[in-house]
Amino acid sequence: MIRIFGPVLALLAAVGMAGTAFAETFEVKMLNRGEKGPMVFEPDYLDIKPGDRVVFVPTHKSHNVATIDGMIPAGVEGVKSKINEQFETTFDAAGFYGIKCSPHLGMGMVMLIKVGEASLPESYKAVSLPARAKPRMDELISKAEKAAQ
Repeated sequence: MIRIFGPVLALLAAVGMAGTAFAETFEVKMLNRGEKGPMVFEPDYLDIKPGDRVVFVPTHKSHNVATIDGMIPAGVEGVKSKINEQFETTFDAAGFYGIKCSPHLGMGMVMLIKVGEASLPESYKAVSLPARAKPRMDELISKAEKAAQ
């Protein structure tokens, strides 16, 4: 009986860790200039699974990553990284996450992350953003809505 117990525990441990074994890591670059112009995240839209990690890489100085107030799932605590530092976070809760670079929000530096099966809340469309950020976020919201159809 003792000889069987060890392998059974190992099997149970492996099954328990299977969910994290399939998690992916995505890299997002924070750029002064990218394919879509100045002050951008590349990519600026991600569709990931719960448990996936995102690594935000400041390829130029003075960038950070922070969630946008009013654009995170209910009950989820927002994040804010330090300036000029790579930041990694795991997205466990399903939903949509609006992301900004705090110093460059006024220049339109935003992105949208969809985690798991989620519907985009209508309230996201009414979130107040600076003049350059609003059309970029509207484009990302439109992309998310088209992908859901």
